[in-house]
Amino acid sequence: MIQTIRKAWAIPELRKKIIFTLLILLIFRIGNAITVPYVDVGLLETYLDQMGGTILGLYNVMSGGAFAQATVFALSIQPYINSSIIIQLLTVAIPALERLAKDGGEEGRKKIQSITRYTTVGIAILQAVGYYFMMRNYNLLASDATGIWPALVIIVTFIAGSSFVMWMGEQITEFGIGNGISIILFAGILSRVPTMVNSLYTGVSNWANGTEAADGVLVLNPALLVLLIVGILALFVFVVFISDAERRIPVQYAKRQVGRKMYGGQSSHLPMKVNMSGVLPIIFAQSIASLPVTIWTFIGIPQEGTISRTIYDAIDTQSFIYMVVYFIMIIGFSYFYSTIQFNPVEIANNLKKQGGFIPGFRPGKPTVDFIKKVLNKITLFGAIYLGIVAICPLLLGKIVGSSYLGIGGTSVIIVVGVALETVKALEAQMLMRQYKGFLE
Repeated sequence: MIQTIRKAWAIPELRKKIIFTLLILLIFRIGNAITVPYVDVGLLETYLDQMGGTILGLYNVMSGGAFAQATVFALSIQPYINSSIIIQLLTVAIPALERLAKDGGEEGRKKIQSITRYTTVGIAILQAVGYYFMMRNYNLLASDATGIWPALVIIVTFIAGSSFVMWMGEQITEFGIGNGISIILFAGILSRVPTMVNSLYTGVSNWANGTEAADGVLVLNPALLVLLIVGILALFVFVVFISDAERRIPVQYAKRQVGRKMYGGQSSHLPMKVNMSGVLPIIFAQSIASLPVTIWTFIGIPQEGTISRTIYDAIDTQSFIYMVVYFIMIIGFSYFYSTIQFNPVEIANNLKKQGGFIPGFRPGKPTVDFIKKVLNKITLFGAIYLGIVAICPLLLGKIVGSSYLGIGGTSVIIVVGVALETVKALEAQMLMRQYKGFLE
């Protein structure tokens, strides 16, 4: 790995791109350390610690802890991600946007990107206003935060910070390495890794009756610690394997003569990734499944011994009912997103236009039916994989009593996916400048 980084660093243009990306990430981390005025950070962190298993906990992890500290970049990249998902879904639902995306070319892409930016600002306004009123209603603001001026400062700062993070992501995409939005999200999650590891270590130590050293630090049984490390490494290996896994459908192109030249006749394949929907089904499912608990927590957690508290405990983010619903929703959203992203009818028509066919299947409906059959199979496998990765940290968190582990699976998939994507971007940059691959 060190040798490959040295090869990449040896190319001046690539070195400038890497330095530019690192500088942008440095600015992002500095912004995550600048707290917005008029906020009692201590009270806010204590409150959000209790909301670790809700949507707010997910936002906090993806912002790199900035959400719980009410920093300038507290909203982070979340408004842009939500905006991109909304526009992508509307592109399928609204014919005008669909034509703009498919037939608009470069101009159409720029228009959709502009629409996404405006939608991002709109979502940032809603989230900033909601975040302010949450802090005000729960007395999380400083004692001098009264009147319209503190509210205006907090809300405008959050909106400006989110817009600036979106701009930084676009700059990385244009002048740096890889997808800028993904890299910023990657950096935010990585900054929370020490907190997650500490939470995991403390929880497992308490669960395993770990002894306490003289300085008050929990000491975990070495055998259990080794088992825990092996389990985490196995999870990473499993995620990397599935992220690169794909089903390749063989495609044969018919020979055709144009003038005196013969075209076609070669064999190729149609790649279908096992996990083509990425981490989106988990994010969708977690946001919706944890919404009742989030709303109930805002209203007020019921007292012990009441019927309301029994219902609350039954649908809590660490309950088995929540895990079952969460798992089912992940499978449902995986199928939903795969149908949006991969259209068998369109693929079959494109193959027919290019003179290609799948051996053993006639062009037209037989080809469409075969592609649908393969798509359903790999989507089911990919959905079960996402469900396992999402549920395992929840089960471990329930055992050791830590709500932070519930979003561990989501973080692992995002981190691994962005890392692989960035490596491929580096390899592409290398291949453009020399005929040696980045990974040898």
